[in-house]
Amino acid sequence: MESNILPFFLTFFLLITIIHAQESLGTYIVQLHPHGKTSTLFTSKHNWHLSFIQQTISSEDDPSSRLLYSYRSAMDGFAARLTESELKYLQNMPDVLSIKPDRLLQLQTTYSYKFLGLNPARENGWYQSGFGRGNIIGVLDTGVWPESPSFNDQGMPPIPKKWKGICQHGQAFNSSHCNRKLIGARFFTKGHLAVSPSKIPEYLSPRDSSGHGTHTSSTAGGAPVTMANVLGYASGVARGMAPGAHIAVYKVCWFNGCYNSDIMAAMDVAIRDGVDVLSLSLGGFPVPLFDDSIAIGSFRAMEHGISVICAAGNNGPTAMSVANEAPWIATIGASTLDRKFPALVRLANGKILYGESMYPFDRRTRAGEELEVVYLSNEDTESQFCLRGSLPREKVEGKMVVCDRGVNGRAEKGQVVKEAGGAAMILANTELNLDEDSVDVHLLPATLVGFDESVILKSYINSTAKPLARIQFGGTVIGRARAPQVARFSARGPSYTNPSILKPDVIAPGVNIIAAWPQNLGPTGLPEDSRRVNFSVMSGTSMSCPHVSGIAALIRSAHPAWSPAAVKSAIMTTAEVTDHAGRPILDEEKPASVFATGSGHVNPQRALNPGLVYDIRPQDYVTHLCSLGYTMSEVFSITHKNVSCHEMLKVNRGFSLNYPSFSVIFKDGMRRKMFSRRVTNVGGPNSIYSVEVMAPEGVKVIVKPKKLFFKKTNQSLSYRVWFLSRKRVKKIGDEMEFAQGYLTWLHSQKGSYRVRSPIAVTWKSK
Repeated sequence: MESNILPFFLTFFLLITIIHAQESLGTYIVQLHPHGKTSTLFTSKHNWHLSFIQQTISSEDDPSSRLLYSYRSAMDGFAARLTESELKYLQNMPDVLSIKPDRLLQLQTTYSYKFLGLNPARENGWYQSGFGRGNIIGVLDTGVWPESPSFNDQGMPPIPKKWKGICQHGQAFNSSHCNRKLIGARFFTKGHLAVSPSKIPEYLSPRDSSGHGTHTSSTAGGAPVTMANVLGYASGVARGMAPGAHIAVYKVCWFNGCYNSDIMAAMDVAIRDGVDVLSLSLGGFPVPLFDDSIAIGSFRAMEHGISVICAAGNNGPTAMSVANEAPWIATIGASTLDRKFPALVRLANGKILYGESMYPFDRRTRAGEELEVVYLSNEDTESQFCLRGSLPREKVEGKMVVCDRGVNGRAEKGQVVKEAGGAAMILANTELNLDEDSVDVHLLPATLVGFDESVILKSYINSTAKPLARIQFGGTVIGRARAPQVARFSARGPSYTNPSILKPDVIAPGVNIIAAWPQNLGPTGLPEDSRRVNFSVMSGTSMSCPHVSGIAALIRSAHPAWSPAAVKSAIMTTAEVTDHAGRPILDEEKPASVFATGSGHVNPQRALNPGLVYDIRPQDYVTHLCSLGYTMSEVFSITHKNVSCHEMLKVNRGFSLNYPSFSVIFKDGMRRKMFSRRVTNVGGPNSIYSVEVMAPEGVKVIVKPKKLFFKKTNQSLSYRVWFLSRKRVKKIGDEMEFAQGYLTWLHSQKGSYRVRSPIAVTWKSK
């Protein structure tokens, strides 16, 4: 997370330099009318797209050299390099719907499957779903390390006949690297090279250079690997969520991030390749849906029956930071596991500070020795962050150095300390991080302590002539920590662009996740790290996303006829709102709000058999966009549906999207809101459900009918909910007030099914 900051500023500096050098070329994504009148004049979409550039450019450039990508599945249009004057000319051409500048997005295990209740027993969800067999998970990321044992195809079924993808040849990668597990691999560079034309310092192929894509791919669908561990930590059998599923990799992210033009090109191809699930562990800040390439591409994917799963982003705990908010996307936040890696700091004054680390200790290291502790906080060099060149050797040599979180990467700080002659490191969380505990496989004896512990530590250093401490490593400990909890970095709702839909949808494991790793990288990913491993640890909503991608593959394997909306509904309505001890899921020290958890924490076992589902047709999303006040052209740019919103809303008076959660907004003195919902019985015939409501504070909830009688499977029944506000909104200021509750449909047979929907209520003065 922190290490992404520096590349961003370097990229920004390069862009400024290029702009001042000449009338610059910029990369733009041009969206065309899918049934454009001029398209009939050309034999192919590619030639049609090229014609726009031929008519636009004034220089002697070859038009094909300006065309980066030609899109025809994720959207109709192309990505091209244009000057500002060419851009203005192109905007006025017939059949051009919109032109958007290319945007840079950022990337946001041995145990997590057990934590989620999956095991190979015959009565378990893995067996019921065939381990995800027959499904293809497309992963858009940094590529893959195909030699990893997680991509071994022993016991895998044949490649599905529907598959139309390829194993693209490139640097250190060819068709022999694909098999029945890793069935496809492609890479997309044109958007990246347009901005950074110098040599890419990594494999120009689907091969992974950073580890992120290998990690996420194996989390979603990695094969079983016995005796997996990270230098002795977290030993066990590593498995992806859908170990029987096939994986197709689309490398769209490079050393400085992921460009929208490359992402759109990958989605465009993946739709035609025949994937069943698209997993995108990347994103940025929330933007309107008509400006969001992932939202536009995923709408087309959803229309083709593909489930799209995206990371919510790592900008938490800030409110309204959740990204990838489109209602047809499953938006995934991050949670913790009950697995810890304790590494205590024992101060010479007798105090013990809790910390965590995956440094590979043994009796011969200096880790257990008592060392002098130093904390340098020079404002000029920012030595408190342990940046390169900021630590004078004479002050840190042979000592335990305290480094504050922030600016540079956590493991990089340890390398800086090591290069300066330091013997050990204590990473100190700041007020920004509090108790967030993302661990690393450090290059020297080191541990991470929380903010409260860091205050005690620095107070001890400041009050003692020669402060001393030792680090005591405790290995791997399972089952003692309260979990799951919401990860502090996990992005929060309410949705900035569409608060009428509660986001994120669910949370899933995303802290200290162990999964496959390239064998040319050390576990820290630093160039100085010469250690080699098959597995490493990472944290982020990037790790949560592929957990749910794998779970979606399991559900689709068990229920191949279900729509993407039904699959998402099953995941949402069966999610847990309590931790493994039966207590409310926490966010820091308080019960988590629905803006942090969405529907709750994923439960794959229950999601395979949800009882009822809330299904949504593609046309319903179009009506929903109209209800948000989107213009006809904005709706068209997202959905490629030419509709009159006025007529559509007249026909669908009081429309509410059949979403598995409720977001109720009272504003402008409004006191009453009504929602209609329709549920489909996917359980047995002759099922009776009764409603149970935990009303939000200050709101009366009325549900009609209170019981649903299903005579047969796949029968659908409707119900209505009225929310009546019992409190008045303050007329002054922009402050909002919130409350939350739940609406649950309980099956008559001893509650064998609990179909729960969260309720988020917001009062706004204007």
